[in-house]
Amino acid sequence: MDYKLLNGANLAFVGDAYYELVIREHLINKKITNLHKLHDLSVKYVSATAHNLIMEKLLPLLNEEEIDIFHRGRNYSYSSRRKNVKRDEYINSSGFEALIGYLYLIDNKKRLEEIINLAINIVEDYNE
Repeated sequence: MDYKLLNGANLAFVGDAYYELVIREHLINKKITNLHKLHDLSVKYVSATAHNLIMEKLLPLLNEEEIDIFHRGRNYSYSSRRKNVKRDEYINSSGFEALIGYLYLIDNKKRLEEIINLAINIVEDYNE
């Protein structure tokens, strides 16, 4: 399959799952075992608000292809969204997830790890 041809929603579908798994592993590796605390902390990394913040900081660091993928995810015509999330946050979140999904699917592990580590640092710096 040519992953460059997938639409933004397909890429975001994969990226959302992969990013959430990485965040869960990140929190478990911090020796956090209380499920309620794990959930509360994970939301700080995986919410639309967090993804929007991440993209504000990451966008200048992306190459042209990555920006195109972000826009593909951001510009996909979503028929619904959660009511408690601002529209811009939601579409930027989808763009972030599409970027993660794309890097995962093309097996660019080095860049994927770099982007996710930057995202984690952005969130942790913001929440300190």
